Amino acid sequence: MDYPRYDPASAVTPLTPAELDGLDQLLQALPADGVMSLDGVDGFLTALQVGPPALLAGMATAEWLPWVWGGDGPGGNEAPEPFASKRQRKATVVLLLRHLRHLGHQLDAALPDWEPVFSVAEKGADEFVDARDWCAGFLQAVDLQASAWDSAWGHAATAAAAAPLLALGGGIEGVECPPAPADEDLLAIDAASRAVPDAALALRAHFRPGAGGAA
Repeated sequence: MDYPRYDPASAVTPLTPAELDGLDQLLQALPADGVMSLDGVDGFLTALQVGPPALLAGMATAEWLPWVWGGDGPGGNEAPEPFASKRQRKATVVLLLRHLRHLGHQLDAALPDWEPVFSVAEKGADEFVDARDWCAGFLQAVDLQASAWDSAWGHAATAAAAAPLLALGGGIEGVECPPAPADEDLLAIDAASRAVPDAALALRAHFRPGAGGAA
């Protein structure tokens, strides 16, 4: 399918809570393997905005966007799989590109407003942040062109800052990181998850030194 290219100069139109909820429900209902959760989508798109700038600028949308839903069906333009219709697929593409643009705007010009989409687990009266799906989505974006990220893993300070993100996301082959917390260790998952936004910003600073971010 011919997808519209991402335009970093397009208008910023953040998704409303209702649109985010609708996108979440649609993704959960798609009949396909490899569909990302909303957390994973947010991490995936964030990686495109904080990683090597040449990736998003140089890749055709069809090279990365279908990863969100596990890939297009074999029929190309003729088959909207796994969507119910071409209209549904087009509407989803528009939502994702809008969210990508909003993330770019927040990271470049309104950093205090940036709030990654993490899951929250409840245990009694306590709440625990869980960024594992977000980090897994982030690392799926890294996999698009893994070698383009090598300079970050080879930079000691950046690699150390990124360690919680790597651990929660399942790691990258050949890159050392601490082991992921056990599923039942909510305190450790929460602690690592709370370090993930700084990890993403450390990667952004590595690939985009001097980039904006002030409110």
